Amino acid sequence: MTTEYSGTGDPARSLALLWRTREKASRKGGDLSVDRIVRAAIEVADAEGLAALSMRRVAERLGVGTMTLYTHVPGKGELLDVMLDTVYGETARPERVEGGWRGRLAQIARENFALYLRHPWLLQVATTRPPLGPNLIAKYEYELRAVDGIGLTDLEMDAVVTLVTGYVHGAARPAVEAAQASRDTGMTEQQWWHAHAPYLEKVMDPNRFPLAARVGTTAGQEYQAAGDPARAFEFGLARLLDGVEVLVRDRAGAAPAGVTGG
Repeated sequence: MTTEYSGTGDPARSLALLWRTREKASRKGGDLSVDRIVRAAIEVADAEGLAALSMRRVAERLGVGTMTLYTHVPGKGELLDVMLDTVYGETARPERVEGGWRGRLAQIARENFALYLRHPWLLQVATTRPPLGPNLIAKYEYELRAVDGIGLTDLEMDAVVTLVTGYVHGAARPAVEAAQASRDTGMTEQQWWHAHAPYLEKVMDPNRFPLAARVGTTAGQEYQAAGDPARAFEFGLARLLDGVEVLVRDRAGAAPAGVTGG
C-alpha cells in the first residue's frame, strides 16, 4: 500500500495555502481556485486511490493544463496537506452530546471512523507531521473539549485524544479493506465465507486446534463472515473508554474536595 507523508511541502508555502493568506486570482487559471483544485484532488484519491494522485491527473480532471495548477498550488506535497485539512473539516461537531465525556469521545471516534470509510486514502498518509491548517486545529480543539474539565492534566487530555484517534486509525483499516475487497472482487465478505467455510470444516482437525475450532465456529456463525470490523470497532472502543474511565476516577479521587468533571 502506498504511503505518503504529510508536512513535506515548504513550510511557508504550505501554511499560506492552508490558511489562504496569499490566494489570488490568475488570468491563466480563469475561475480556477485552490478550493476547486483540492476538491478535484480529493475526488481522484477517493475514486482511484492515492497512487493515482498527481498534479497531471488533477489537471486532467479539471480540464486544464498541468502548469496552470502551479499558479495556485506549489506542488503535490502542499496539495496533500490541503486535501487532509479539507476532509478534516467534514467531521460533525455537535455542541451537545449525551453521555458526558464518554459519550463525547464515542461520538468523536465514530465520526473519525466514518471519515476513513469515506476517504480510504487517509490510511495511506503518515501524519506524524500533521498539516497545521484551520480545519485540523478546529478538529483538535473540539476533541479536546470532550475531556476538558474532568480532572485531567493538559498532557493527559492530549494523550486521551491521541489514544482515541490512534485506535480509530487502526480499527478502520479492516473495515476499509473489507469494503475494497468486496468492490474489487465482486464478492461480499459473507459470500467469501460461505464459499470457504465448508472446505475449512473438512481440512481442519478440531482435536489439533480445539480453541480455534470452537471460537472460530461461534464467531463464523454469528458474523457469517471471517470477521465483523464494525462490531470489532465498537467492542474495542467500549474497552478503551473503560480504561479512560479508570484514569478519570483515579484523578477524581486525588482531586481536592468539591472538584468534579462532567
